[in-house]
Amino acid sequence: MPLLEDGRLRPDDWTSIEDDAPLPDGPAIISLDRLRAEAAALAGRNAPLGVAVAPETQPEEIAPFLDRLALVAVRMPKPKDGRAFTQARSLREHHGFTGEIRATGHIIPDHYAMLLRCGVTTVEVPEGTDPATWTRSRDAIRVGYQAAQGADRPLSLLRRKLELA
Repeated sequence: MPLLEDGRLRPDDWTSIEDDAPLPDGPAIISLDRLRAEAAALAGRNAPLGVAVAPETQPEEIAPFLDRLALVAVRMPKPKDGRAFTQARSLREHHGFTGEIRATGHIIPDHYAMLLRCGVTTVEVPEGTDPATWTRSRDAIRVGYQAAQGADRPLSLLRRKLELA
């Protein structure tokens, strides 16, 4: 599936790997179970490594591995399940993760602006997706009721207060 990043489609260079499959030489996304089981062996890996987390995964569970991860994929099993928003926000704000956070699963264009505000950088979209639909949705409402994440916004309220001082 293509990825939506900054309102534009781009190809996905990552490969999702089953737990019993060998890792490729390039960027690979593995399960949290595999990451835990093979942590020592994966520590010396030169290619980028990502982890796919289930909706029920607490960000604290992957925090010890964040320094070796380039990507965390959060999944929305259905449009009304907002746990991916919380996971992304916590990874950015509480754990200082600076890598790619990818949203996967049942995501609708109405989610796009909120995902970006929570720190998601890429969204997995179906083939044939028109990015204009997603950018229109992103740009429709520019007012937020909560603090946000992003390149133009500090990571936390404390950092925001420190910048104003």
